[in-house]
Amino acid sequence: MTQAPGSSRGQRLPRSVRRAQLLDAAQSVFASAGYHAAAMDDIAERAGVSKPVLYQHFPGKLDLYLALLDTHCSTLEQLVRTALEAKGSPRSRVFATIAAYFDFVAQDDGAFRMVFESDLTSEPQVRQRIDAVTRAATEAIADAIVRDTSGGLSDDQALLMAASLAGLAQVSARHWLAQGTPVPRAEAAALVGGLAWRGVTGFPTGGTEVDGADADSADDRDGDRPHAAAPRPGTPHTGDEQPGSVDIREESVHRAG
Repeated sequence: MTQAPGSSRGQRLPRSVRRAQLLDAAQSVFASAGYHAAAMDDIAERAGVSKPVLYQHFPGKLDLYLALLDTHCSTLEQLVRTALEAKGSPRSRVFATIAAYFDFVAQDDGAFRMVFESDLTSEPQVRQRIDAVTRAATEAIADAIVRDTSGGLSDDQALLMAASLAGLAQVSARHWLAQGTPVPRAEAAALVGGLAWRGVTGFPTGGTEVDGADADSADDRDGDRPHAAAPRPGTPHTGDEQPGSVDIREESVHRAG
């Protein structure tokens, strides 16, 4: 087990700095070994401190795990809320929300595994935190759906729809990472966002569809609905193209820029 970069065995550090150092070391060990296989000895060695120093800050392994989980849950919730609060059209918010999950899963420290793939969900304190962030993200998405459909969906309908969108986002992002990120992140998020948006446009907004006449002002409506994808050069027109299909290439280029 190698020590964390910048470890300082024997050196006195401010309590906040030492705590951050210990959490970084714990994250590395939990991400690679999982909770049950991780040992306090491993975490102390990774941090470059003695076990007594580790226990001064965290009475046990569960305390370390919960502190990290709190941070990761807060990060995920903030990413989702930021995406939903961004200025723009309903379409752009759908794409941004999907991208938020891809951004969270793509973090180098493997934080998403503690939220979506924890091996400690039988522990009530862990289950409570995971359920809380799932509920918070879902409710935030549902609130946006209610606003963007101008009352066309009930709260219960919007909540179910939001849970579906969140599930689509996180499962797709985890699959993308597990496959070795064969598609660039922005393109992958845009692909899934296009699928989600095509579903959203079929729901009513104050008596009409999301991409109908009342979805937004007439001047802005074209920016909110999926755009027909132009055929690739040299590709013959078959007549089977669907109006309103999302141009994934355009969206991924826009996000990458």
